[in-house]
Amino acid sequence: MKSIYMEQVEEKWRDAFSKLVDVLEANLPEGFEQTMQYDMVSYVVPLETYPSGYHVTPNTPLPFISLAAQKRHIALYHMGIYADQALLSWFQEEYARRVPTKLNMGKSCIRFTSTKHIPFDLISELVAKMTPAEWISHYEGAKNR
Repeated sequence: MKSIYMEQVEEKWRDAFSKLVDVLEANLPEGFEQTMQYDMVSYVVPLETYPSGYHVTPNTPLPFISLAAQKRHIALYHMGIYADQALLSWFQEEYARRVPTKLNMGKSCIRFTSTKHIPFDLISELVAKMTPAEWISHYEGAKNR
């Protein structure tokens, strides 16, 4: 899937995007599965593990992390930082401590507008911090509020 998507990635983003995919694959806890979801390289909890799937789109695996190369940035969507305030706070603090540029972020989207300051080491730590079971627990807790 990575190779199919890579053909569409602009050359200026290609190396960093490929390295981010490698970081995700090397550090995600066991149980997540790579797929294409919403036209992005995505890592999901497969339906075999969580048959309820994503409530917004039934029969769709539960999304966790997605990666997209946009025109002006690389976007890393991490649903765990949207659902877990402690994880979000940790990430924001570590980003400010380690990266010389300001964090460009939405609710679950981390945007990298330059390939020079992508904190690959921090991203590797971030993605390793939540297992599929922990993600399901956060997701169900948020969904049932």
